[in-house]
Amino acid sequence: MIVTHVARAALISLCLSAIACGEEGAPEQRKIIATQHASRVGAIIKDDLERHTRGLAVGAAKIAPGFVKVEGLQQDQDMRKVLKLLRNPKNGVPELIISPMSFMAVVGMDGVAIARDVELPDDKMKGMELGKLFPSVKNALAGTAGWEVGEFASLEKGGKPSVSIVMASPAVYDGKVVGALVLGIPMWRLQQRISKQLVMEEAGSKPGLVLWVYLYRGDELFFHGTPPKLEENLPNTAAKRAAGLAKSPKGYTGEFQQMGFWYGYGVKPLPILGEDFGALIVRMDPNPAPAR
Repeated sequence: MIVTHVARAALISLCLSAIACGEEGAPEQRKIIATQHASRVGAIIKDDLERHTRGLAVGAAKIAPGFVKVEGLQQDQDMRKVLKLLRNPKNGVPELIISPMSFMAVVGMDGVAIARDVELPDDKMKGMELGKLFPSVKNALAGTAGWEVGEFASLEKGGKPSVSIVMASPAVYDGKVVGALVLGIPMWRLQQRISKQLVMEEAGSKPGLVLWVYLYRGDELFFHGTPPKLEENLPNTAAKRAAGLAKSPKGYTGEFQQMGFWYGYGVKPLPILGEDFGALIVRMDPNPAPAR
């Protein structure tokens, strides 16, 4: 594709300062990534964190009586019922009903998980010392809600640790912290949620449109359900991204060709999640609008 100096200058002027365009290849897709998707990814994550924080606080208030009014097996059973009700579409907490979370659990003042929102025989988290594993849980038991990115050891033998957002809110009864409500959002589920949100927000359904977001932390790449080997065409390691981010620390775009189609991609750091976190945004439209 030949791009004149005038056209190239016009294209560059359309790019946001937050994510720089490269020189050639899939210009319209790269422009959309730079001017729309890059900022939207961070906004979705920010909104999700705020929404879950609000919902978790409401849920913690609803579950607080269970820490003091019942004990033992009855407490375990009652807590599970309330946890399920919190996500019930009819009368649950709106912020928690539609969520990429993988679990929600109640934690006692000793920092140990009492119950999770699953049936009793399947609760492999019961007895886990979440207060020791995650500062956010420890802080919630001291009265301060918060979140962090942490790692759960796999509950399956030989499985990889799950890198997840862990959020915790204190449960207060009669003016006293009596426990905490905790939830976890795995990075691969957050990746899916963001990808689906971007597709949904596209103006109308575009036949053949490919639009995915991968999340990364250093050399780790978090994704699930994406087209096979698509990630191999991306700067999917810290070393591959180093040169582009050195020139444009807030992000940059690039392109590759696969099966006769041009794909645009964007690299977008996500400091909201922590150091070395970011997103790889991939877009291919077989019927793109003419570049302007």
